[in-house]
Amino acid sequence: MKYAILFGANSYEHEISIVSAITLKNVINEEKIYIFCDKDREFYLIDEEKLKAKYFSSFEYKKAQKLILKKGGFYQKLLLKEKKIEFDLIVNLIHGKDGEDGTIPSLLDFFNINYIGPRTEGSVISFNKEFTKLYAKSKNVETLPYQVLNKNFKQTIDFDFPIIIKPLRLGSSIGLSVVKKNSELEYALDVAYEFDDDILIEPFYDNIKEYNLAGIKSKDGFIFSMIEEPRKESILDFDKKYLDFSRSEGANKADLSKELKKRIQNNFKNIYGTLFEGAIIRCDFFYKDDKIYLNEINPIPGSLANYLFDDFNDILSMISLNLPKQRKIDIDYKYINSINAVKCK
Repeated sequence: MKYAILFGANSYEHEISIVSAITLKNVINEEKIYIFCDKDREFYLIDEEKLKAKYFSSFEYKKAQKLILKKGGFYQKLLLKEKKIEFDLIVNLIHGKDGEDGTIPSLLDFFNINYIGPRTEGSVISFNKEFTKLYAKSKNVETLPYQVLNKNFKQTIDFDFPIIIKPLRLGSSIGLSVVKKNSELEYALDVAYEFDDDILIEPFYDNIKEYNLAGIKSKDGFIFSMIEEPRKESILDFDKKYLDFSRSEGANKADLSKELKKRIQNNFKNIYGTLFEGAIIRCDFFYKDDKIYLNEINPIPGSLANYLFDDFNDILSMISLNLPKQRKIDIDYKYINSINAVKCK
């Protein structure tokens, strides 16, 4: 199997995607190539030896071979012809906008390119925090109460302090704030509105338990990672998460009863359903007063959450054998031909 790691793109999480790609360099044992999408949405074929953070921040990558995306794959433009870049399937490693909002999945589907990652519908549902909550409710998975505010409308906040404020369509704790009193509110709102016109507000519970579980659906059923209890203080802020994405080991395994472990796994199954087939996802759960709440769905987790699995290469292999297939539609113009036949009478 030869993987093409697709990363970067026009996103606030652009740099995190680069860190994820660099991490996987030493994790994936199979043959692989790297395709970088820059902020202008130009594609470049990156030499593995040059896969270092400074290579991108210094814009040295612009000297790399440019690629063209078209039907069937990526192509390198030569003097008089084009050469197809050979690989078996894409690993979508673009975090945030472009990668997780449905843009890249739609392009890959449109051009009939095989890939590991969420499809368009799963991306759209998980990228928007309100859509995620509505989807979870439809799957009988509980979420915390919430409120959505828009920067163009004045609204009263429904919850008492402390509260947590998040941009509606962003991950990695970017723009997130915990507000403990009214004097902190205006600044926190300004920070969140820097990243999105809509924000999500939830009550903040200090010392709430958090458990992270990754998994896939293989041909033989669900395969789960270990359940992680993140090492954290009150919240995982952006800096902690950013550094966390470069991990390849060292997850803190949660000490859970068999019953609670099973309940978390069943919630994961309900969320994954058929919507996320073909993807390695991570669900982050809260646990409070013997209730399990979905916090968020990570459809493309940092470094694809490799550090949670015993054998990540085996996970990649198994998911690659269970990718959803597009339904083939035959266009035979029977309707138009029947109309023309009637007109000719």
